[in-house]
Amino acid sequence: MEKMTKDLGGGNNMFEFDEFVKKLKDNPKTIVFSEGTDPRIIEAASRLLASNFLQPILIGNEKDVWEEAQETGYNIRGAKIISPKDYPQMDEMVAEYCRIRADKGVTEAEAREILQKPNYFGTMLVKMGVYDSLLGGAITSVADTVKPALELIKTKPENKIVSSCIVLARPRATGEHEVIALGDCAINIHPTEEELVEIAYETAKCAKIFNLDPKVAFLSYSTHGSGKGEDVEKMCNAAKRMEKEHPEIASIGELQFDAAVSPKVAATKCPGYEIAGHTNTFIFPDLNAGNIGYKIARYLGNFEAYGPILLGLNAPINTLSRECTAFEVYSMAILTA
Repeated sequence: MEKMTKDLGGGNNMFEFDEFVKKLKDNPKTIVFSEGTDPRIIEAASRLLASNFLQPILIGNEKDVWEEAQETGYNIRGAKIISPKDYPQMDEMVAEYCRIRADKGVTEAEAREILQKPNYFGTMLVKMGVYDSLLGGAITSVADTVKPALELIKTKPENKIVSSCIVLARPRATGEHEVIALGDCAINIHPTEEELVEIAYETAKCAKIFNLDPKVAFLSYSTHGSGKGEDVEKMCNAAKRMEKEHPEIASIGELQFDAAVSPKVAATKCPGYEIAGHTNTFIFPDLNAGNIGYKIARYLGNFEAYGPILLGLNAPINTLSRECTAFEVYSMAILTA
């Protein structure tokens, strides 16, 4: 176990996970890995098997999975390995897929072909209740995980969109962790005002899972009217709607990043606002800003990244970033479950 901890990275820097692990020990779950031959997946699965609170299901050709495990030196005895080609309930799955996609006129032959793809096959395993959750995206794009989920799992009744949250954490000298939440950094390219409010609300709820008291900033190149333009108006209006629709969540906007995090700057740019300079949950105006911003923070700020965590789906399905480490796969598996 010492070797696994060292190899996985992170070690004792994993924060707030004891509570998550305790929940899983009290109520063990299963998680499908749609990319079962990836060495990072195998490494994380090995640790999960040793911990015995979350059962990994690896999708892939059984021979290929075992060969990769042998080559990397990780013990995955006890893992369930499933190949779409050999799945005994494939006829039942094909029929269910055709039922779900009946409005698209999908034929049985088309469904059978689509379900050979690990991302679709894995999503259907969750949809049909065979397993509890799914984690993908170590090799494929975020879209390759989200598209099957949108088609088959769909959003919760109260949600209109799927969005995402990235949680960044780094240890302080005191032993505690600095934690921030960012949304949306992975899904919605040009969110509307209404969508930004949903993104902010869902991101704030996600932040609470990490014991973060969310103080939401709608980010812009303008602070309370210092700049002009359509993007400024969008963030300003979204912030006003957020305050009206979710007054229980502290929020402010539109706001430049320095005014969002620096009390000294906030005192000059937006005096009189209690949370200005002290925000910890950041809502970006579009995907360009969100993706760039989170990666700058992660790589220059020496943060551990958790996510993107998908928000609004009707089942626990999450995606990884393609540069993820085995430690991040392990962490995201626990969060997803």
